[in-house]
Amino acid sequence: MAKSRAELVVERLRDLQVSTADVEASAVVSVDGLIIASALPVNVEEDRVSAMSAAMLSLGERIAGELGRGLLNQVYIKGKQGYVLLMSVGEDAVLTVLAREGAKLGLIFLDMRRVVEDLVTLL
Repeated sequence: MAKSRAELVVERLRDLQVSTADVEASAVVSVDGLIIASALPVNVEEDRVSAMSAAMLSLGERIAGELGRGLLNQVYIKGKQGYVLLMSVGEDAVLTVLAREGAKLGLIFLDMRRVVEDLVTLL
């Protein structure tokens, strides 16, 4: 039986977490703030992640544009316990990744770009 598009997206998110040890969770969210697919821990609310991700992406795009930085590529937030990383997936979605404190961000961003390439073809 063929897998649905959503199942393929979730599978790709899980692959990211397995292949990149510092990635704790991930989700793909529409720019409208709706969850498309996620591989989030049980204690993380999908609705909150999706709404906040869409808001951060929108704000980041506005800041980049207003300050003459061009099209937004990525946004990251560093907290005491780790990172929240956002990367655009085409024009309609964003990849959100939760990474551990001390994570090698260069490697994670590289892996995220690879995932985004796959997601663009799936979405």
